[in-house]
Amino acid sequence: MAASIGLPAPPPAGTSALPAGTFAGSVVFVTGGGTGLGKAIAAEFGRLGANLVVASRSDDHLAAAEEMFTATGAVGTTVTCDIRDAESIDDAFAHAGETFGLPDVLVNNAAANFPVPAEDMSPNAWRSVVDITLTGTYLCSRAFARRHLASETPGSIINVGASYAWTGGPGFAHSAAAKAGVKNLTETLAVEWGPYGIQVNGLVPGLFPHEDMTDDIVANLESAPGTDDRQPALRSGERRELGWAATFLASPYARFISGHTLVVDGANWQRRSLVNPPVTPVRDQMGRGPFDPEQRR
Repeated sequence: MAASIGLPAPPPAGTSALPAGTFAGSVVFVTGGGTGLGKAIAAEFGRLGANLVVASRSDDHLAAAEEMFTATGAVGTTVTCDIRDAESIDDAFAHAGETFGLPDVLVNNAAANFPVPAEDMSPNAWRSVVDITLTGTYLCSRAFARRHLASETPGSIINVGASYAWTGGPGFAHSAAAKAGVKNLTETLAVEWGPYGIQVNGLVPGLFPHEDMTDDIVANLESAPGTDDRQPALRSGERRELGWAATFLASPYARFISGHTLVVDGANWQRRSLVNPPVTPVRDQMGRGPFDPEQRR
């Protein structure tokens, strides 16, 4: 019987999957690009010569993006932007245009998420996640496309999604529903805007441990030590692997790819067991106790 060796490790950090200067002269606009996976994606575009525009509501996240520019040598600017607000988005695109010119690539990475049983979720909690994750993605895409349609120039949009857009996500009904909407939006806009030279694709990350992970993800990882042997690849992803995937999708080498969602997770989301483990209700997983109808929010 063959030994289990897992998928090979990627090339070292600092290497690129595309020729140097692939994005020289291009402008790449990344929402939520100051931390975590968004920052990794932005950094890879920067290494390939792109002028970066990182947008966020958080001053701390914008400061982290500035530090990334310094550390990697990328040329970039930051801008405060609330992607739930069309005027704020227009102002951010105006800043990008005044600084570097019309963005050639839009990476819709910003999203909201937190674990909560569906029956405990308040209407405001639902709206907050859907407004940022789905509506924000649409509003940014619309602002980007309108400018390219007006100037008759091609462009590329990458929407960062999640695999529970296909499978559902117990404990994350708001985010899973929003990400399913993002996947469908990706496919719809690819058809609508393809005739005008705008490609639209999705990018779904698997487990990519990083220092900016939310507390719930950290807690889940700490409660299940040895995550590598629980994945078909027998390892987690390295952030640069997601950056390489994003830059390829927006590169001249992927112009005929549109309406596609690329999952970068070593096949983990497709894993199935012949006999599944016992079901543990979401409330029990979160230590919530029995539902109390008197504590509605």
